[in-house]
Amino acid sequence: MEWQDDGIVLSAARYGESDALLEVMTASHGRVRGFVKGGSGRRQRANLQVGNRLRLNWYSRIEANLGRFSAELVYSPLGLMMGEGARLSALSAVASVIASTLPEREDHAEIYERLLAVLDLLEEEEGTSVLWAGALARLELAILSALGYGLDLTSCAATGTTENLAYVSPKSARAVSREAAGPYKERLLPLPGFLLEAPLAGVTPDDVLGGLRLTGFFLDRQVWVVHGKGQPPARDRFIASLMRATQ
Repeated sequence: MEWQDDGIVLSAARYGESDALLEVMTASHGRVRGFVKGGSGRRQRANLQVGNRLRLNWYSRIEANLGRFSAELVYSPLGLMMGEGARLSALSAVASVIASTLPEREDHAEIYERLLAVLDLLEEEEGTSVLWAGALARLELAILSALGYGLDLTSCAATGTTENLAYVSPKSARAVSREAAGPYKERLLPLPGFLLEAPLAGVTPDDVLGGLRLTGFFLDRQVWVVHGKGQPPARDRFIASLMRATQ
C-alpha cells in the first residue's frame, strides 16, 4: 500500500541506530506514524522538527504495519520562533494535544485545517500567549466534536434560551444560561464567551484559562483517562507558563 499526502510534524524520535519514528497530522489520512530511513542523521533531522510542513510518501507491504515515510520539507516556521520560548511552548502544547487525542489513520480534515490556522497564528509577529491559548482551546473543542464528544453550546439545557450562556453542565456537556444556573452555578463549568465563536481579539487571560479548563475537563474524562496517559505534559507546561506570565 502506498500514498502521498501533506503533513505537519507532531513528533520525531530516534528509531533504531539511525532511523527516526515520525508522527504527523496529514491532510487526508489523519494522524499517522512511520519510520524515516536515516531520519536521525544530521541531514534529515532538521526537516523532522515539530511544526514543519512536509510532503510525504508512505509505503507498507501490509496496511496494518508501521510503514515507511519519505519526507520532503515544504515549509518550516521555526526560523521565526527560535529564541521565543512562549511560541515554542505553545507549539509543543498544540502538537501534543493532537498526538494524544486523535486515533491513528482516521481522516480528520477539519482538524488538519484548524491546526494549520493555529500554526499561522503562532507565526504572527503581534501574537501573544493569551491568543495562542485561546486558539488551543478552540482546537480542543473541535477535537471533542470530531471524536463524537462535542459540547452542545447552542442553547440552555434548562430553558432552551440561546442568550446569556455562561456555564456548561459537567454531566450533560450542555450549555446553561446565567439565569438558569442560579444556586447550582458552583457545580457547573464556566463557559467563556470566546468559545461561542466570539472574536479572539480582546480575550483575557482568565477567559482562555477558563476555556482550557473546560475543554481539558472533557478531554480528560473522555480521552486521556481512557488511554491511561493523562494530560500531555507539554500542555501542562504551557498553561503553567501562561499563568506565571499573567500574574
